[in-house]
Order: sequence, then C-alpha cells, then structure tokens
Amino acid sequence: MRITTRGRYALRASLALARLGKDGSPVSINSLSEEEHISSVFLEQIFFKLRKAGIVSSVRGPGGGFCFARSLDKLTIKEILDAAGEDLDLTFCDKSKHDCERIGYCLSHPIWMDATALLNDYFKKITIASILERCPDAGQTQVQEL
Repeated sequence: MRITTRGRYALRASLALARLGKDGSPVSINSLSEEEHISSVFLEQIFFKLRKAGIVSSVRGPGGGFCFARSLDKLTIKEILDAAGEDLDLTFCDKSKHDCERIGYCLSHPIWMDATALLNDYFKKITIASILERCPDAGQTQVQEL
C-alpha cells in the first residue's frame, strides 16, 4: 500500500477546509491552495472527486467555494481517501483471480487480508472532527515575542 500525493493532498485540503470553513461558509480553491501550498489546478481535480463522492458541495459566484456536504463528526479519513482513488490494500494478490497458481494453498494471503481489514477499520474510525479536536491549535499562526 502506498498513499499517493493525491490522497495526501485530499486529506490536507479537507482538513484545511474544515479549519477555514468552521462556520459552514464556502472556502475557495485559491484560499485552500494558498493555505496548503498545493496547486489550485490539482486541488480542482481533487475536489471534483470529493464532490462526486458527496463529501463536499460547491457554491458558485462571488463568495463561493466548497463546503462539506455532511457533518464532520460523520466524515471519515477512509471516505476521503476512497474518494481520492486511494487503494488501502496491503497486497496486490486477490484470491478471486483464477490465474494465481497459489490460490488453494497460500498461507500468507489471510495475514495480508487481516492486516488490510485492520488498516481500513482504523481509517474508518478517524473523523475530520476528531482530528480537529486532537489538534485545536493546528494551523494558527503563533506570534513569538522577541
């Protein structure tokens, strides 16, 4: 398993959207791009996928942008990664493939499948709200006195 740049950026941008749009107001792609230092073109592609999955909705016009379509305490990291097209499987093998010569006696396959299930369950339990609660000061500029 490898989380791609698209998956990492989808999570970062979603967290930035949650922080910047706390009151439910839409946040522009440009604001998210500046906040996270991610290309606005790449963010548009990511948010197209998130909107298609029903994670975010868009508002057109002046003051428009994106906002979450669901409550942050129900939205999981797994859903964001799935929408971004990430595959959280730890193995490339699949017992449903009939061309595998080890299909009937592979002893490692159940271990990888169990580990994949644990990983997926873990990401299903982490919500956007829980991350924000865990790091309440994240993203806030701290002023240091000289």
